[in-house]
Amino acid sequence: MLKIGLVSISDRASQGVYEDKGLPALRDWLSRAIATPFETVSRLIPDEQPGIEAALKALVDDEGCQLVLTTGGTGPAPRDVTPDATLAVADRVMPGFGEQMRQISLRFVPTAILSRQTGVIRKQSLILNLPGQPKAIQETLEGLRGADGKVEVPGIFAAVPYCLDLIGAPYIETDEAVVKAFRPKSAIKPAP
Repeated sequence: MLKIGLVSISDRASQGVYEDKGLPALRDWLSRAIATPFETVSRLIPDEQPGIEAALKALVDDEGCQLVLTTGGTGPAPRDVTPDATLAVADRVMPGFGEQMRQISLRFVPTAILSRQTGVIRKQSLILNLPGQPKAIQETLEGLRGADGKVEVPGIFAAVPYCLDLIGAPYIETDEAVVKAFRPKSAIKPAP
């Protein structure tokens, strides 16, 4: 079974100053998008690089999460250290994920170029830094649709199942009404 780590990074939400919206948005989207059984392990932590690094390591190394999604802390402000922590624990960088997230966000705001979102592999786990706002989380994961409902700009999650296949994680299927996973024909397993 796929195990997914969810990390919301926010000083104020972790202190209870306001309600965290990142973790509920991630759980909601994943429950609609993934057709295969999965479980989640969540963390709500402040914007502190050592703490973020420790949480990412623990989710991959100790909890056995094959996919870790973070939300928050990806901008250029001094306290935005999520990408720095992610790169510090990475074995390999997957720059295409960040590039595609910025392409999607650029459809809405010119400041998308300020985002430092990234994707990395640690051991047999994919770690992705997502935006902090629920609407932006959905757009970057799912992609953008035209008025006819067809995907005009693919979201990053279309590539996640095949990436997980390649690094040895469990085979997962998606609900194609939300996001259609792309795999080469030779990598598609027949339905049981």
